Amino acid sequence: MTQDLVAENRRLREQLVQLLAQAEKNQRILQKHQAFDLQFISAGSLRELLDTVFDTFASSAGLHVVTLTLLDPDYDIRRILVDLSIQQAEFPHLLFLQEEAEFGELAGKLFKPVLGTYSEELHGRVFPEPIVPPASVAILPLVRHGKLIGCMNLGSDDTKRFAPALSTEFIEHLASIIAICVENVINTERLKHIGLTDPLTGVNNRRYIERRLLEEIGRSWRQSYALSCMYIDIDHFKRINDRMGHQAGDEVLRGVAARIKAELRLSDALGRFGGEEFVVLLIDTEQVDAVNVAERIRLGIAEHPLVLLSGQTLDVTVSLGVAALDTKASAESVEAAAQRLVAQADQALYKAKEAGRNRVIAAG
Repeated sequence: MTQDLVAENRRLREQLVQLLAQAEKNQRILQKHQAFDLQFISAGSLRELLDTVFDTFASSAGLHVVTLTLLDPDYDIRRILVDLSIQQAEFPHLLFLQEEAEFGELAGKLFKPVLGTYSEELHGRVFPEPIVPPASVAILPLVRHGKLIGCMNLGSDDTKRFAPALSTEFIEHLASIIAICVENVINTERLKHIGLTDPLTGVNNRRYIERRLLEEIGRSWRQSYALSCMYIDIDHFKRINDRMGHQAGDEVLRGVAARIKAELRLSDALGRFGGEEFVVLLIDTEQVDAVNVAERIRLGIAEHPLVLLSGQTLDVTVSLGVAALDTKASAESVEAAAQRLVAQADQALYKAKEAGRNRVIAAG
């Protein structure tokens, strides 16, 4: 009897030790998960969040690769990256899709986490080349207000790391945190951008262009790439306002801004400089190429009359001046170089006006 009690006590002590060990393990896991949450939530900008996802989290979680796929049908997020001077090459694992159908076979499965062995057919869209395919993956749908905004994709070298039978409570929680953080930082960046946007036309304002110009000149001098500036003015705009009213004038401003924007790349910057004047910064563009872009803008406006809300059609033309920055860093300051570049484009615009309007003239 005594031996039975001793054996029972030993068994109970072993169970207690195991339970305590499991409790400590669970506590460490919980603390680790809470630390991840805090890191994501504390990210105050889009760059900080991306750094946390791709570097801090991937390393701490012992993952082979992490990618983040975002749905961006109107290029809103990609324009924010440009405004923040974030090159997509800095974050090669940040992926963009236009619509859910581009997920391929995954599209019909993104109502819950998808775990299992890596399959090129199923997972190739979220781990595209040149990423080395992982052994097992967990695809975490990011959902906000009932709408899929993308997915976070975890890849491991361990074939058993993300088995289909694995409990998904933690990764579902992680997905909800990431979705909230992505939405928050994007909205925060949008709010910052509102102060740099012209409310009438929806394009950037003068403050934004002046700030961006300083950044691009500094980068142009450091990396020796071309930078061109285009100054655009709507011909006889006062006459339009006087004859047809300010509402029609506002419609013309919006229509011209849209036509200019249609000829530009995401990396270029368009801003309303004041009144009926617009300034465009063409990144990595020589003056001769900038003149070609200016000519496309001129023709796109001159050859297609604007249709006003009243149903009236209106022939509108613009005059354009183009200037290019000397890519060799000079003794003058960035601020002085910025003023000189805009002044050269403005002077070329003045010559275009004097020569009869509806034309492109390059400085020099």
